Parts: sequence; structure tokens; C-alpha cells
Amino acid sequence: MNVESRLRELLNQRILIIDGAMGTMIQRYKLQEEDYRGARFKDWHSDVKGNNDLLCITQPDIIKAIHKEYLAAGANIIETNTFNAQQVSLTDYDMQSLAFEVNAAAARIAKEAIVEYGKETGTDISDRFVAGAIGPMNKTLSLSPDVNNPGYRAITFDEVADAYYEQIKALVENGVDILLIETIFDTLNAKAAIYAVNKYFRDTKREKLPVMISGTITDASGRTLSGQTLEAFYISVMHANPISIGLNCALGASEMRPHVEELSDLAACYVSAYPNAGLPNAMGEYDETPAQTAAIVAEWAKEGWVNMLGGCCGTTPPHIAAIANAVKGLAPRPLPVLETIA
Repeated sequence: MNVESRLRELLNQRILIIDGAMGTMIQRYKLQEEDYRGARFKDWHSDVKGNNDLLCITQPDIIKAIHKEYLAAGANIIETNTFNAQQVSLTDYDMQSLAFEVNAAAARIAKEAIVEYGKETGTDISDRFVAGAIGPMNKTLSLSPDVNNPGYRAITFDEVADAYYEQIKALVENGVDILLIETIFDTLNAKAAIYAVNKYFRDTKREKLPVMISGTITDASGRTLSGQTLEAFYISVMHANPISIGLNCALGASEMRPHVEELSDLAACYVSAYPNAGLPNAMGEYDETPAQTAAIVAEWAKEGWVNMLGGCCGTTPPHIAAIANAVKGLAPRPLPVLETIA
């Protein structure tokens, strides 16, 4: 049974749990510039603090420990620490040449975390998966960064697709089970990622991995940052034939609720949701407790809206454990029966 068949079998039986925030957990280690640099980048010519993806190379034990905390909390799907790990975003640190290496290391760390967790705890790991995290990039194809020149674009479709292709290649060739195109605020960037996924599997003739797609609704308007409604976003990406479509980031669970309900009515595939731990306070921190988050998302499960639940910014292993406990035994959203025209 391949990965997609195993995933579908599990998704038809129960609600699967996605992990929580990686950045929130990294912040708890209070790492300094020298910690990010490690020995290898001791003399790097620019600051690298904040380049969390680099920690896959310089502090792999920390990243693995975080993965194991989420596995212990009940996560079925852990995401690689690669949210910004493509050439375009890594250029901020002049580390674009490290993109392949960072993704390869991240995939290996996550796979090792699952295997080691299974051995250390005696846990059956047949329902644990690694999702290769493919973030939205720090440049957008749909919006101009120059308010005086609306037609200007800082990057081309081909440049975005090429950067994603390299990231996908590294993730797949180092063992991820799923590809997760996430936190999409610009659907054209997501289309470039989808194009890169299809091109990679066409070029290599490998068996295609399941693709999860997760967009982000940025405010009460119910639209993405680039202006699409949720329905328009869904229609724009469904040609990718993803195993799931979902929402994450930007909103807390309370604010995300109506959008999850709408998506559940729209989607022909499985539905995922991993909200923030509420909205950030004046200090940019998240105050929503695990019990509060879990209570809200459990209502979505009781309504039959979701197949996968987890957490984004501000969530921690206790949040994920609370969510897993709150939805245990609740039925997953059944896939809709599509009408056929005779």
C-alpha cells in the first residue's frame, strides 16, 4: 500500500492530527546569533539569526527534539522545518546556495524523529507521516512591491517555479511522505509550486506523492491577501488534485470557523485546518490556551467539517495534545458524493 492509499484509509476512519508551530518552539530555546551560525558558519558575512531553516544544519538535535514533542502529543503528520527553505527566501541571508542541503537535512531529521520516537516509546508509527513544508515565499507574483508602479513584479513565474522545483526535489529524494503547499496568500505562487510538483514527478517518473494545499484568509473579508474569495481560491488550485484543501495561519480558530464551514461545503477532497492560537496580543504573542483552542476546533469536528486538525502560530505540543484528545473518537468529514452526468 502506497502513502496515498494509507492516508486515505486513515482519513476515512478518523480525524488525523497535524503538528503545531515550529517557530514558536524554536523561540523557547532563546537561540543567539552564534547558535544559529554553529561552527560551520562562524564567519558568515551577514547576520543569520532568525533563519530558522538553517537550524536543520547547525542545530539538528533541536529540530528533532521539537518533532518528537509533537509526535508525543499525538501528531500524525509532522512538517519539515523548511517554511522559507527555497532560494528566493534564503537570499535574505545570502544563503540561496544552501537551499537543497537545508531541505534534504530537514526531511532526514523528520523521518529520523518518527523512527526514533517509535523505538523509544514502543509506538506503532504506521500512522505517522512527514509532510514537506513548502511556504509562500517572500516575493509575490500577483502584487507589486512598488506602490507607484502597480504593474511591476519583483520576480517571474519561472523563477518561482524553479526555486520550488529544487525544494521539492530535495524533500522527495530525502524521504518525505507528503508535499504540503501552505500558508498561501498569493494563488499564483501556489500555482508555480503546483507546476513544479507536476514537473518534478514527470521528469523523474517517480510515483507522485500526495499533495496537501492550505491557504490563508487574512482578515474578516474572507479573502486571501491577493484578493481571492475562498471559493475562487479553491477553484484555482483544484487542478492539482490534492488529497486535501485547507486553511492555516493569520486567524485564530474563532475567526477561522465560518471559513472552515464554507470550505467543507465546497471541497470535493479532504479538509484540513490548523489555526493560530488566537490572535496576537500587543506584544505579538499568543495567549489562547490549549483548552480554548481545542474546544473551538472540536466543534468543527462535531459539525463534520474536517478531516485533519492541527495548529499554526503560537501553538505548542500541549495545544496539539488537547486537540487530539478533544476530537478522539469523533467521526471525520465524509467525502462528498459527486454527481455524475449520464
